[in-house]
Amino acid sequence: MANASVDIVTLSDTSLLILDDDAVFRTRLGKALEQRGFRPALAATLSEAIAIAEATPPAFAVLDLRLDDGSGLTLVQALREARPECRIIMLTGYGNIASAVQAVKAGAVDYLAKPADADDIVAALLTLGAAAQPPDSPMSAGRVRWEHIQRVYELCGQNISETARRLNMHRRTLQRILAKRAPK
Repeated sequence: MANASVDIVTLSDTSLLILDDDAVFRTRLGKALEQRGFRPALAATLSEAIAIAEATPPAFAVLDLRLDDGSGLTLVQALREARPECRIIMLTGYGNIASAVQAVKAGAVDYLAKPADADDIVAALLTLGAAAQPPDSPMSAGRVRWEHIQRVYELCGQNISETARRLNMHRRTLQRILAKRAPK
């Protein structure tokens, strides 16, 4: 991706707030963005993120839409008040047009579906007004489906019956899918 190679060291402020309730994703993303020159502050809850935003408003923010204690959209307003020029990216595993429109209207500069690549996030954070370029190698439809099923499975406490009910699929079909490796 051409935009991902932008050198952010020339930016005067590389402070970044990452809000995500998925600890593994949050930590990995924080490390990846730190390697790309950002100074990330990590938050697991909305209240934690609001405290960070009020104490030291960041220049950039990557926010999860759905959280255990609320919505990342709540933080968009707080960030806009604390630092109007903050560039905010919304991430979600449950993307739809309505929530994307709501995020952009609230003040987010872009909206990405999980799992988002660190290079895609950097490109979205640093793209000023221009349309983001499509990824060189996007995830296959099978991989997107598999990631969604895995997320719902985890959210249901690895309960196959509950996951199958929520996904509106037969339990045996779900068991077969979960037994296979992730598609490429």
